[in-house]
Amino acid sequence: MIWLSDRQKYGVGFTTFGVILFLLGILTFFDSGLLAFGNILFVIGIILIIGPQRTVTFFTRPTKIRGTVCFGIGILLILMKWSFLGFIIESFGILGLFGDFFGTIVQFLRSIPYIGDLLSHPLVGPTIDRVAGINTLPV
Repeated sequence: MIWLSDRQKYGVGFTTFGVILFLLGILTFFDSGLLAFGNILFVIGIILIIGPQRTVTFFTRPTKIRGTVCFGIGILLILMKWSFLGFIIESFGILGLFGDFFGTIVQFLRSIPYIGDLLSHPLVGPTIDRVAGINTLPV
């Protein structure tokens, strides 16, 4: 079991609530208020989970600069009420920043009882593996 400090527990809560609000904003036809609030809570949660210094280090890595710029521009466009365009640009940023974690996320989800059965199904599993970059050969 992973032991988290109180600050990290709040960070997980903020991040989860931010993702939920972000998804709810998408489901309500790109409501800029929900998307903006979800983004703000997500960023606050990341800062609380890994700390301010590591957050700055993560977002300013040379390999992550393009993702950081797209993520920031997307958030600014959402705050300026250009929700759909901001969402598209922010999606590229999210893929650039957190794309390396998709394989880890899929492996974690496969350990959850019902979700793991669905993600490991012979019809679904290979597609999920290909999208997440799991067990792919460089050839």
